[in-house]
Amino acid sequence: MTGFDLTGRTAWVTGAGKGLGRAMAVALAAAGATVAVTSRTRADLESLAAELGEGTIVLPGSVAEPGFAEACVERIGRVDVLVNCAGISPTFKRSETVSDEEWQQVLRVNLDGTWFCSRAAGRRMLEQGGGSIVNVSSVHAATGFDRIAAYAASKGGVEALTRVLAVEWAGRGVRVNALAPGYFATDLSDGLMQSRWGEVIRGAIPQGRIGEAGELAGAVVFLAADASSYVTGTTLYVDGGWTAR
Repeated sequence: MTGFDLTGRTAWVTGAGKGLGRAMAVALAAAGATVAVTSRTRADLESLAAELGEGTIVLPGSVAEPGFAEACVERIGRVDVLVNCAGISPTFKRSETVSDEEWQQVLRVNLDGTWFCSRAAGRRMLEQGGGSIVNVSSVHAATGFDRIAAYAASKGGVEALTRVLAVEWAGRGVRVNALAPGYFATDLSDGLMQSRWGEVIRGAIPQGRIGEAGELAGAVVFLAADASSYVTGTTLYVDGGWTAR
């Protein structure tokens, strides 16, 4: 199974401080990659770096800030894999009550941030002659759900961007795919799952449960590694069957 080996490669994971991003950084490191990690909270990154060990590159900051992505790439050097996991979602709100500021904040982080990092890392990968970008989307890019207009719109944009970049860069050795999780147990989702919405969400999942963060490990390593060398421009859903309905 050498196609899953990332030894000698460098993977940059945004949104790595907690939750799914942290789990994916751990998975890539376990597959042999040297990992660079980004989050707005330095303490979370330092905790992760202590877990991953020597060689981990800590890059605190916001992917939504212009110029930040380019500075990260300069610091990292060679970039073989980028996982765009940084993202936010406001509290469930009816669409008519969402403010301009809330809408813009979500798109700024989730879509603009993905674009900034993909562009910066993509340039480096094109210079190198290859690489793999994994953009974290969501089941809500493909299915409607109440009170998440900004979040769903941002993730739909992420998938459209994924397809365009895949087509543009395929001939130059850079693959671009999306990984779309369903609902997973994280600090971010904990309050939601304990509310009345938790029962609604679990009832919509054919497997009858939400996922554990470690259940994304195989998917992200697959998309990052040579095992998926003929896969580009697609979205891999890891959702317990949510999108099968």
